[in-house]
Amino acid sequence: MIETLKSLDYHFFSLLNGVHSDYFDNLMWLVSMPVVWLPLMLMFLYTIFHKGWKQALSVLLAVMLFFLITDQLTSSIIKPLVGRLRPSRDPFLAGTVHSVNGYIGGMYGFVSGHAANHVGVAMLTGLLFRNRLLWLSTMLWAWLVSYSRIYLGVHFPGDILCGAMMGCFIACLVYWLWRLYQKKNCKWQELHLFNGHDAKVLSYTVAGNFLLLALIAFFYVF
Repeated sequence: MIETLKSLDYHFFSLLNGVHSDYFDNLMWLVSMPVVWLPLMLMFLYTIFHKGWKQALSVLLAVMLFFLITDQLTSSIIKPLVGRLRPSRDPFLAGTVHSVNGYIGGMYGFVSGHAANHVGVAMLTGLLFRNRLLWLSTMLWAWLVSYSRIYLGVHFPGDILCGAMMGCFIACLVYWLWRLYQKKNCKWQELHLFNGHDAKVLSYTVAGNFLLLALIAFFYVF
């Protein structure tokens, strides 16, 4: 069973990593960098602080708790414990992996921290805002970032899927803890913290941020 799953992982990695171009090299390189999503991060901070410092602090602490748990689990516990080499370091794939700018990542890749963090925070955002458009846009953003890790040759699809599932589970746990705090310490009206306008602004920011990156990657190549 394990060997079958491993074989499928190699197969789908080769399919996804094998399709590339100069333009997508640049786009996926940009997408994978957290700093390029700064406009989205700043808009998220503006949106939560617009609700007052008390509520902003509770949301920020929830997000920080989420990242603390996922980072510790992925980097400090699971990766060294499992010890699965990244595709870029796997001798079985030597000479066949498409990489960008010589980037090969750390030694171990299971599970993907990028997938756990991005898909998980998209889930947490969806739970906080309760808006279908925002949930869809942030999930598309998160899976694009996750796919970029396969494109860059530093993760297998299995690393991504397991990381994403772990991130979603942690997001649900953190949201449950946040709701317990809200019910105990806030008025009933404050339980519904964000409205449709807040969600639309963040959704448009996600789309605008991606279009900006796509434009930069286009002009960088051509």
